[in-house]
Amino acid sequence: MKNLPIKSWAEEDRPREKLVEKGCEMLTNAELLAILIGSGSRNQTALNLCQEILQDVGEDLDKLGQLNVHELMKYKGIGKAKAVSIVSALEIGRRRKSNSSESKTLLNSSYAIYEFISPKLRDKTEEECWIIYLNRGLKVIADERISQGGRSNVIIDPKVVFKKALDRKATSIVIVHNHPSNNLKPGREDIMVTNKLIVVGKSLDLPLIDHLIIGQSNYFSFRDEGLIH
Repeated sequence: MKNLPIKSWAEEDRPREKLVEKGCEMLTNAELLAILIGSGSRNQTALNLCQEILQDVGEDLDKLGQLNVHELMKYKGIGKAKAVSIVSALEIGRRRKSNSSESKTLLNSSYAIYEFISPKLRDKTEEECWIIYLNRGLKVIADERISQGGRSNVIIDPKVVFKKALDRKATSIVIVHNHPSNNLKPGREDIMVTNKLIVVGKSLDLPLIDHLIIGQSNYFSFRDEGLIH
């Protein structure tokens, strides 16, 4: 599939269709970049070309953001218009980050966590699980969706959770998932997986700070209810 035009790929593998069907959180950096440039060169798909660019900057988006239009145009298949699109998109991301108030990223209570993450989960019709990665000051490093289920269940795999947290160099984490039914009472599986996360987190010195279940306009906090110490 490496050099086949993206239009000939299976629909679920095409970056644009994947974004529409699964959400932008499920795309790799290369796939998101490929959507920006639209097409590649005669010998490379847009995705392959973007993978090459990202490999050259060590998969570091900050380094990618340091490239100017002329440096990007050195890649075969990246003309002026595509280079400008990449630079512009990264600048928007940079401005968004700089406009964020640090006080908004301090998650030192269950309500602060709820306020931070609820806009992403409140109106969902399917269950989703998100991780929030925190530094030692309980400030947000990043957040991401790690799984998506049906109306009544979602898989939370401790191995996936902590691998991602270690990769992010987090010092603590918060797990959040929603209940579209608006019944905030944790199920037996919710309690079991939380206990597993507590044990593994302690062994890695990467504690689980809280686990929130989000409803339409309220939430359940495992810490507030004494289920996490």
